[in-house]
Amino acid sequence: MAKARSEKTLATGQKPLMTDVIAGDGAALSAELLAMREALFPPVSKKSLRSFSSVETAKLIGIADAYLRQLSLGGKGPQPSIIAGGRRSYTLEQINELRVVLEEGSKGKRYVPHRSDTEHCQVMAVVNFKGGSGKTTTAAHLAQFLALHGYRVLAVDLDPQASLTALYGYQPEYDIQPNQTMYAAVRYGEERLPLQDVIRKTYFSGLDLVPGNLELMEFEHDTPRALAEHNAEPFFGRVATALGSVADNYDVMILDCPPQLGFLTLGALCAATGLLITVHPQMLDVMSMCQFLLMASDILKVVQGSGGDLDYDFIRYVVTRFEPADAPQTQMVAFMRSLFRERVLNSTMVKSTAVSDAGLSKQTLYEVGRENFSKQTYDRAIESLDAVNGEIERLIEQAWGRAS
Repeated sequence: MAKARSEKTLATGQKPLMTDVIAGDGAALSAELLAMREALFPPVSKKSLRSFSSVETAKLIGIADAYLRQLSLGGKGPQPSIIAGGRRSYTLEQINELRVVLEEGSKGKRYVPHRSDTEHCQVMAVVNFKGGSGKTTTAAHLAQFLALHGYRVLAVDLDPQASLTALYGYQPEYDIQPNQTMYAAVRYGEERLPLQDVIRKTYFSGLDLVPGNLELMEFEHDTPRALAEHNAEPFFGRVATALGSVADNYDVMILDCPPQLGFLTLGALCAATGLLITVHPQMLDVMSMCQFLLMASDILKVVQGSGGDLDYDFIRYVVTRFEPADAPQTQMVAFMRSLFRERVLNSTMVKSTAVSDAGLSKQTLYEVGRENFSKQTYDRAIESLDAVNGEIERLIEQAWGRAS
């Protein structure tokens, strides 16, 4: 098959540089993605979060739907919108307002889960060596799950590919300008900024974002030079310093790490209070994870010897893209459980067309309504996501001393 003319010969008879071909393809794809976003989220190309039915609202708060209706009829708390068929719906902002109202009138029951001054901010690093292990999907859904349940959450995109940033409604190469990522808060030199200056609000109430883009790679290039020059603050403490400057504003921080053991990932590992290691239960993926663990332990020993803090509340392996009917995958999960025991989450994140279909419109499953899918497919996927994220939420509560 003949190649396209642009790859073969220019009008002048000269063969184009491959760098120009690649750059042209990247620019063309970027323009098409921008056009798709403008078509999906008009007129200002910004995402917004749907409202939640009274049943969903009651479940999120932890009360009966009948009680929620009584609150509405009694004029307590924000009033719902009335949609087709007389059904009531609430925005996430209203749900959080209801939590405050309920806690003020409760006798010791907690409806607002914010941490106290004696409970440290939980920093979850979602890591693995191998691309495709479900890191971004795990991080995005966990951050949104916690925000839906009333926590103050900061999602941090440390991956230069910036998939988390794109999923949250920003196109990295268009919307994120230079010095507007975590790189701005950890870089060397006078252009370093406070992390607060690069944090962005999202369309999820209670969920903020530190976006990412390709400039994050600069930290990997700058650090060797800084090490040679004996920079005052070590590279492995810079992420922790930046996150610590805004920790008072959040209960939980979710770090989506790049699929490599670079300086940013090491910084995230030193900043974390908990590790979530995603793994697809197939032999090649488990072998890759083995190499990641061996390399990470060797490097972290050196970092720890240089003063790095590696005090984790917990380490958990998260099984992702699991197909229960696949016998080899089931055997691999059993193998990991026998080897790592309680460090493997009891719940697994099943592979679902609902998650991938939602991703086509840059959405998560928590953003789309049940009516957009086969009910059985949607319910199965949501049940899996809620089980995994609920288990992580309980680990956070245990670290705070709230649950046994």
